[in-house]
Amino acid sequence: MTTQHSTAPIRTAVTVVGLGPMGLALAATLLEQGHPTTVWNRTPEKADGLVAQGARRAATIADAVAASPVTVICLKDYEAMYETLDSASAVLAGRVLVNLSSGTPTEAREAVAWAGERKADYLDGAIMVPPPAVGHPDSVFLYSGSREVFDDHRPTLAAMGGPTYLGPDPSLAVLYNTALLDFMYASLNGFLHAAALVGTANVEVAKFAELAIGWFLPAVVGATVLAQAPQLDKGDYPGDQGTMEMNLNALEHIARTSVERNVSSDQPELMKALAERAIAEGRGGQNYLAVFELLKKPTPSS
Repeated sequence: MTTQHSTAPIRTAVTVVGLGPMGLALAATLLEQGHPTTVWNRTPEKADGLVAQGARRAATIADAVAASPVTVICLKDYEAMYETLDSASAVLAGRVLVNLSSGTPTEAREAVAWAGERKADYLDGAIMVPPPAVGHPDSVFLYSGSREVFDDHRPTLAAMGGPTYLGPDPSLAVLYNTALLDFMYASLNGFLHAAALVGTANVEVAKFAELAIGWFLPAVVGATVLAQAPQLDKGDYPGDQGTMEMNLNALEHIARTSVERNVSSDQPELMKALAERAIAEGRGGQNYLAVFELLKKPTPSS
């Protein structure tokens, strides 16, 4: 008689701290992927659904951290992490903390020092997808800090989504997150303002979106950014295809049209002011991307 051996991989036990919408999605996904999952939340009842699916509810934060070699933290910010884990300091040594909370680059560096004082390994991260997309292999999860920690726990990180390692500087994940959100909000505001403009002629937003998103965004904006990104790195802004002065003319028309159509002109006025400042600094013959040089430094005080 032969003995049957299981070929199922052994999944690392994981603790998830913080059960807001994202934390719930992370814990549910880890459970689905076969990871023994312990959960803790300041309001214990939030774990009821996860417990019904097989998660273990820890009575205390110390019990939660002690239950697993890896603790995934999904709280409001870094200060909330410190406050939450303070009473678990005695059990942090030798364990891995994966912080997916929000904050600033300086706070990320401080968190590494804080974890080191408690002899815990630390990896900083950022989630770039909404809760329903957690668990998809093409979902973007950013990580920075210890390469060794990232490599050792990559299978666990991959269970939550596609892990991208940015480098040893622990501040990179939160910096990328902030920069990408900056891009997102600026892009959304641009679309919303444009939709408000054409809406004055009773154009439906859905109809405008077909052209704005279906063609203009990828074919014009996306293609321009990808093609010109190397020039930004070099600080080279040739104006042979269009100068800053030509672009200022267009921006003035956008601002004037906004006023004419009784739509807020705050956003186009801000863009126009940037172009005017660039020209005042001697960049009138360069292309519009020379605005990048202005954005790299503080705005002069008025």
